[in-house]
Amino acid sequence: MSQARLMDGTALARRIVEETGKRAADLTERTGATPCLATVLVGEDPASVTYVRMKQNRCRKAGIASRHVELPAATTTEELVGTLKALSADPAVHGILLQHPMGGHIDERAAFEAIAPEKDVDGVTFASFASMSFGLPGFVSCTPGGIMRLLDEYGVDPSGKRAVLVGRSAILGKPAGMLLLARDATVTYCHSRTADLSAAVREADIVVAAVGRARLIKGQDIKPGAVVLDAGYNEGNIGDVDFDSAAERASLITPVPGGVGPMTIATLLEQTVDAAARQLGV
Repeated sequence: MSQARLMDGTALARRIVEETGKRAADLTERTGATPCLATVLVGEDPASVTYVRMKQNRCRKAGIASRHVELPAATTTEELVGTLKALSADPAVHGILLQHPMGGHIDERAAFEAIAPEKDVDGVTFASFASMSFGLPGFVSCTPGGIMRLLDEYGVDPSGKRAVLVGRSAILGKPAGMLLLARDATVTYCHSRTADLSAAVREADIVVAAVGRARLIKGQDIKPGAVVLDAGYNEGNIGDVDFDSAAERASLITPVPGGVGPMTIATLLEQTVDAAARQLGV
């Protein structure tokens, strides 16, 4: 029987979305403008189509307008950059989400940098990463931001704790490490070239798994009492952590699904309303 307490991202996300909805309604009442999130999708990747539709549904529940831009798979970097710059210049759009992946022929970094920092509610630009790294005002990457909210909700103070990030992607692993470092954790990044990953994980008080390899992290490598946040998502609703064995040793653990995932969308919606408030001057 599992000993770890579940970190319920679904319940916390629901509360955040409800509160965000109240703020959006208040903003609309005060300014006459509805917070608006523009989503941009290149091609028809089935998972991306489903994810964008989910975000649109959540927007409606939170009183946020959504504008969806679908571009053909053959769209060039130049065309995508033009679309994103146009949305950045549109005062009716307060937040922009560029869904990835977007095709190997596209320069993803050039596309992300076409998003105005004040509308980067997904936290993907250089400006957002710098803000996260230096503790400046700005937008956090949504999944790492959701992870930090979960830690706070369950009373986990990262200060002085050893945090191990398994994964170093620009929108998950790296920014999650920066946010933990800002909260005085001692942070170790692990990745595909890490020698003896198990040894590194065994030292961790906080484990963030974000590498996209099913059940990579085994329960035997979890330090007794550690907090485990599984941000991996693999085919069949399987995370990067072997849940059953890890739950026997961890004190807190996120399920997959229902842990980190819902927090990502809740953070996106919350930051869209934050962006609208800043742009509307309220």
